Amino acid sequence: MNQARFTQAERRILEQYWKLGTCSVREILDSLPEEERVAYTTVQTLVCRLEQKGALRKVKKIGNAQLFEPAIDRREFRSGLITDFLALFGGSPRLLVSTLLETGTLTLQDLKALQTAAPTKSKGGRRRKSDA
Repeated sequence: MNQARFTQAERRILEQYWKLGTCSVREILDSLPEEERVAYTTVQTLVCRLEQKGALRKVKKIGNAQLFEPAIDRREFRSGLITDFLALFGGSPRLLVSTLLETGTLTLQDLKALQTAAPTKSKGGRRRKSDA
């Protein structure tokens, strides 16, 4: 998928589709917390934009209701976000992590925990047999 840019409102609707699966605009609206409720037509517009961007697809029509489902998965979506985010740091993961450490968003304790949890890779980028 060509990574489209999504607004915060579009991302929120997409999150609901990942949570609920195939459903109508009304079901998405009803699933939003009371403080996030907007007009039906607003959700309908967001769903149409997500369909145009290739994030949702029409599945079927029941009466007047169109049912949609996610056309991309969370992993694909997040991967695109990370690529875009890294671009803000010149594509450098080191600069990103350094900035996170400087701002206190990431602590050295977090970094050590991530290092312990990460699979060990050989120089070729593949996991060693002992790690499989």
